[in-house]
Amino acid sequence: MYRVVLIDDEAIILEGLKKVVDWVGFGCEVVATAQNAASGSKVIRQYQPQIVFTDIKMPDQDGLTMLAGLRSEFPAMEVTVLTGYRDFSYAQEAIRLGVTRLLLKPSKMDEINEAMRTMTENLRGAGIPHEEAEEDDKSAGSFLVREAMQFMEQRFADKLTLQDVADQCYISQWHLSKLLNRHMEKSFYDLLNEIRIKKAQQLLTDPRLKIGDIGERVGYCDPGHFARTFKKITGMSAYEYRNSKG
Repeated sequence: MYRVVLIDDEAIILEGLKKVVDWVGFGCEVVATAQNAASGSKVIRQYQPQIVFTDIKMPDQDGLTMLAGLRSEFPAMEVTVLTGYRDFSYAQEAIRLGVTRLLLKPSKMDEINEAMRTMTENLRGAGIPHEEAEEDDKSAGSFLVREAMQFMEQRFADKLTLQDVADQCYISQWHLSKLLNRHMEKSFYDLLNEIRIKKAQQLLTDPRLKIGDIGERVGYCDPGHFARTFKKITGMSAYEYRNSKG
C-alpha cells in the first residue's frame, strides 16, 4: 500500500478527499493529514509517504517553499497540488519544481482520479526519466537556496542558526547544509559571516559609529570574534578598512 499525506488549511477539503477517493482501489492508504506547511513537513518526515496532495497557498504559510523542500529532500515522492490560487507565475513555479499534477479548486473527481492513476503508475516504474528527475531536483534545490539566502540577508543580525533557516525552508538542517555546499560551495556559517561582514563594511563608512557597536549590530556579541572574522574575510582589520575608506 502506498502511503498518502493530505495537506490543506481547509478541514472540509481534507475530509472530502479522504471520503471521495477510492484509496484502496488505487492501492493507497491515507496515513496523515495536516492543515499548514509546518505540520505538513513534520508528518511527511514521520510517515515518509509516497504520495502527497497539498495546497500551496495557505494563510501565513509559504507553500511553494514547502513544496520545494519536499521535492528536494524526497525526490521520488509524487506530489499533486490542489489550489484555489490562480496566479499563473505561481502555478508555473510549482510545475517547474516537479509536481505531478496541479489542479485548481474545486477539482473535479475525474481530475483527481487521473492524478492518482498517474502518480501510482509513476511509482510502479513508468515515471519520469532519470535526467528529468535530476533537473526537478536541481530546480527545487536552487529555489530553496535562494529562499535560505534571502532569509539570512533579512535576519543576519539575530542569533541565527542552521536550524532556524532550515525550519524556514521546511527541510532538515542536514539537507539544507548539503544544498548550500552544493550550490554555493560554502558552509552555512561561512555564508552568514560573509553577509554580516559585508554589512559591517557598509556601516564602517559612517565615522559616527563605533567599531564595537558595528560588530554588535551585525550579529557579533563578542568583539574578538568580530575582529577575527572581519580580518579573515577582508584581509585587514575593521580599523584599517575604515581608514582605507576615509
